[in-house]
Amino acid sequence: MSPLPPLTRRQREILDFFEAYQKRKGISPTLEEIAQALGVNKVTVFGHVAELEKKGVLTRAKRGISRGLQIVGSAEGEGVDQAAHSPTAVPILGKIAAGAPIDTIENPETLDLQDLLPRDRDVYALRVKGNSMIEDSIRDGDLVLVERRSTAHNGEIVVAVLPEEEATLKRLYKEPDGRYRLQPANSTMSPIYTDELEIRGVVLAVLRQF
Repeated sequence: MSPLPPLTRRQREILDFFEAYQKRKGISPTLEEIAQALGVNKVTVFGHVAELEKKGVLTRAKRGISRGLQIVGSAEGEGVDQAAHSPTAVPILGKIAAGAPIDTIENPETLDLQDLLPRDRDVYALRVKGNSMIEDSIRDGDLVLVERRSTAHNGEIVVAVLPEEEATLKRLYKEPDGRYRLQPANSTMSPIYTDELEIRGVVLAVLRQF
């Protein structure tokens, strides 16, 4: 491997586990396996893995499969699953809370959007659990298409990770006192206020099966 770019402590831990797992088993670990080994939830691992991809440390040989990541320049990458898939397949990474925050759960399903998928954006899908966004026509069981972003404008629907590493789907507002307000679209529910959060994406579209 070429010299590594600067990494955070958690990114270094993920990479070390990744290398050890590949050497031991000849395949790449899943996000769930990494999360269990490090004692964090999968949405946290997903964010750090995305940063490692941006830094050129990890690469995705195939999108939408559970073992599609490999270390750049590593011979162990030969063990990555090479199953055929649609070039427009979006990974369904798990469930996202639209009520009380919950952990997301990795899911190896894929969704083929063909020409509906924006070609110039990094997009993934989450399945909604709960009805806190029902007045925005986002219901329990819907799929939301999310553009991977770390910033958002006031009023956009975001995937937000709270300090306790819980993920939720809400409209984001910055309050005058500096706090963030995560506003549900359900008149029976109260907003969540927090001093800090991490944005993992902004909702682009909602898909529903009838």
